[in-house]
Amino acid sequence: MSETADGLVLRGWAVDPASGREGACEVTVSGGVIERVTWLDAAAAAAHGISATGGLLIAPGLVDLHAHFREPGNEDAETVATGLAAAAHGGWTTVCLMPNTTPAIDDPSVVARVLAAAAASGSPVRTLVHGAVTAGRKGEQLAAIGELADAGVVGLSDDGASVRSASLLRNALAYAGALGLPIIDHPEDHSLTDGAEASEGYIATVLGLRGWPIAAEAGSVARSIAILADVVRDVPTARLHLTHVSTAASLAHVRAAKAAGLPVTCDVTPHHVAFADEWIAGARRWAWEALDADGHARDPWVDKALVAHPYDTSLRVNPPLRSAEDAVACLAAIADGTADAIATDHAPHTVVDKHVEFGWAINGISGIETALPVLLAAVDAGLVPLAAVVQALTTGPARVLGCRWASAAPGLREGDPADLVVVDRDATWTVTPESLASKGRNTPLMGRELRGAVMLTIASGRVAYRA
Repeated sequence: MSETADGLVLRGWAVDPASGREGACEVTVSGGVIERVTWLDAAAAAAHGISATGGLLIAPGLVDLHAHFREPGNEDAETVATGLAAAAHGGWTTVCLMPNTTPAIDDPSVVARVLAAAAASGSPVRTLVHGAVTAGRKGEQLAAIGELADAGVVGLSDDGASVRSASLLRNALAYAGALGLPIIDHPEDHSLTDGAEASEGYIATVLGLRGWPIAAEAGSVARSIAILADVVRDVPTARLHLTHVSTAASLAHVRAAKAAGLPVTCDVTPHHVAFADEWIAGARRWAWEALDADGHARDPWVDKALVAHPYDTSLRVNPPLRSAEDAVACLAAIADGTADAIATDHAPHTVVDKHVEFGWAINGISGIETALPVLLAAVDAGLVPLAAVVQALTTGPARVLGCRWASAAPGLREGDPADLVVVDRDATWTVTPESLASKGRNTPLMGRELRGAVMLTIASGRVAYRA
């Protein structure tokens, strides 16, 4: 069992989206509770060597809206216990588990099984569960949504696939909305993606991979928003959340829907903001480094940017990696608030499922432990403000979930149980099998040195991870 956080005096640059404050700060934790939060003036910050760009970063515990821990059914790839350990290593104090397990989380008994595994792990990281929209995630009839709500699910999703039937999606939005739950939709028009292997465009063409058109996601986003607009006239509490949005076109639809006052939210992933499709060809520069002065993607073959073997199956994801322009559009969406949250879509797989030809590999990337340093690289490059990133990792996802799971949004508040993460932004670490707590080794960052290391994760007043 983890120890209670006690006798800690933490000094560093703090970002607290709940209060809207950012700056040099001293946080004292006693008996698992935040005893004192003291914001320091410039002189005190200088005396302690506190900087906005380096040293220790203190933030509320991170909330992951979208993770796959594979239990029940595929414990060889991940268990709830190993997933929670990986989450703590990554700075996450709350994780929401997706329902595409075996069996699917479409019944209260499976919810209870997952929550029991979390309790047995001894981890203080809060485990929340999304239930399936349709029975068995087969898209044929609605799951027992009322019973799942009573069992404590915080959202409903058929993730891994969209709800193909417009009629079922409409009914699900209405039913879940009446119960105060969001529908978390995986936007994909499967008639356009059958057999697709990589995002349609130059990279896929050169590599001989079957293309996955932008329209497959953007059209699905537009459809779901149109259905939501119809439903909210009768059920004002209906809510739609679009997960792992990956294209500028899709984000434009979300931006317009928000401007029209519709209750729609979305998230983007760390890999869709930092990795472009050129990584499949062997590039390893960040997506924003692949743009020219006019904001257009540069040719990795002309640039001699290909430093790794092509067809790395850890890069086969759903939705696929997009162009560098789309990646930077995702970063812009974080900065302007169009993207309410950053979710990892942590999807560990076994060697058997990934060490095959690219087109045969199962979709998914293991990223819950590398998400924070990847995002801090974008901050360091000046692409997105630190405060916007922290908000999208804390209060943003909490607002998406609503009030069913917590009385207050994540924050640094005196008298609250400590729920926070401390990161050394100057520390570097190399991604190796030994450095990861997850069973998932399917990451293109294996062997890469990253800047920014989690030093301490405290969840609900207990130490979940200490470097």
